[in-house]
Amino acid sequence: MIPFLDLASVNQVYRDELIAAATRVIDSGWYIQGREVQAFENEFAAFCGVSHAIGVGNGLDALTLILRAYMEMGVMNEGDGIIVPANTYIATILAITENRLTPILVEPDPATCNLDPQSARNFLESGCIPGTSETFPIDRIKGIMPVHLYGRLAPMEAINAIAATYQLKVIEDAAQAHGACRNGQRAGSFGDAAGFSFYPGKNLGALGDAGAVTTNDPALAAMVRALGNYGSHKKYINEVAGINSRLDEMQAALLRVKLAHLDEDTQKRRMAARAYMQGISHPGINLPMDTGDDSHVFHLFTIRTKHRDALRAHLENNHIQTLIHYPIPPHLQKAYAAWSSHSLPITESIHREILSLPMGPTITQKEIQHVITCINAFDQP
Repeated sequence: MIPFLDLASVNQVYRDELIAAATRVIDSGWYIQGREVQAFENEFAAFCGVSHAIGVGNGLDALTLILRAYMEMGVMNEGDGIIVPANTYIATILAITENRLTPILVEPDPATCNLDPQSARNFLESGCIPGTSETFPIDRIKGIMPVHLYGRLAPMEAINAIAATYQLKVIEDAAQAHGACRNGQRAGSFGDAAGFSFYPGKNLGALGDAGAVTTNDPALAAMVRALGNYGSHKKYINEVAGINSRLDEMQAALLRVKLAHLDEDTQKRRMAARAYMQGISHPGINLPMDTGDDSHVFHLFTIRTKHRDALRAHLENNHIQTLIHYPIPPHLQKAYAAWSSHSLPITESIHREILSLPMGPTITQKEIQHVITCINAFDQP
């Protein structure tokens, strides 16, 4: 079986370095908020091209804490609206509703699966919530949360222009886009703040849960740091009611090892993606749009087909593991049953048709060629 992502082989490449880093932490006797976290935060901030990186427990916490910080700072209030693409993973939506803010789901661009600036602009000009007969007061829209889905940068120039017009905070969901770059600028530096996940399967993956917030705003950085540390800037002095969401020393040390190799791993992903793009020639398969630059880091290599389930079964029969990112859009999840009547046809078609092929820095040319051969031989119903 060709695995979707062989994490053991990914980490095996850096096994000796990871063991040395883990040993360093064990021997230090310091396991929370120490030198490894501080070093990783500095290194990741420099990598992203921002002034501040704050390590947190996971990617969901990163987004949740950004919004919570803005609320503590008086920038947002309960019930305010946040524009977000409807086809994202549910964590993006959870961060909004956890803060009792209102997600405004807009349709993505079908060519990229990223937030469509025109959809956001149409809503802001009309106040009509997409897919419904409801309206929302525009003066209560306080933010826009583009998602760099599958590792492709959202159209940040257009999104930032909209945000400037309507005085919105821009919060990047960069959980899948570590290192994605446009004109020398990396994901995590385009908006007012960004949330990253270091879940093991991410392009920059820890060996457990971990996340980070990036920003150039020192006040926001200080508030996020305090909120993730029980609301405390100084031990036993709690200025706000916070939570416990901290990057630990062990994960920070391991991430430092892998961050040093991230650009190299990204190029391996791009080479695999290029081979797929050049080799797959099935008339019933839609390939990702070629960006022609470094704006896609191929966290996932996604194809679309109206015969997704049959193709997936065909590939499994040929010993190829695939995944669906994601089978059910947020507005049709039971968790958000109140939105089930929303009509979002572009989003729904993406979730019906999307299929993710094996992808990672250790996938071999032989494995890629087998995937290509099997897809091209697929006899669609």
